Amino acid sequence: MKKKIHNRKQLESFRKELRNNATTSEKKLWKALQKSQLEGKKFRRQQSIGNYIVDFYCPTERLIIELDGEVHNNSVNQDYDFKRTTYLESLNHTVLRFQNEEVKNSIDLVLERIKFEFSDSDS
Repeated sequence: MKKKIHNRKQLESFRKELRNNATTSEKKLWKALQKSQLEGKKFRRQQSIGNYIVDFYCPTERLIIELDGEVHNNSVNQDYDFKRTTYLESLNHTVLRFQNEEVKNSIDLVLERIKFEFSDSDS
């Protein structure tokens, strides 16, 4: 039997808590991604993959988008992020990381960078 790695039950309440306490940047990006607004691609927010919860996930593209704030600017969290990214990439996912400030100040550039990763993109 294949082991379930997506949205494990034991992470459900934590995923819900993260959705209910989204940062300003997460809310802004979600507004642009929800309801398949970006090139018709469906995104999920606060999806768990393995024991990790990713900010945004597009299953058809195997694309993960992570938003980083100040909490990521120390060696302990950077090491954790590296291990996490390595694990997610080992499952053939692409991980894109953006700083919260990038979303706040240049959301159009962030969306263009995301679209660039779509496999059927003409750009």
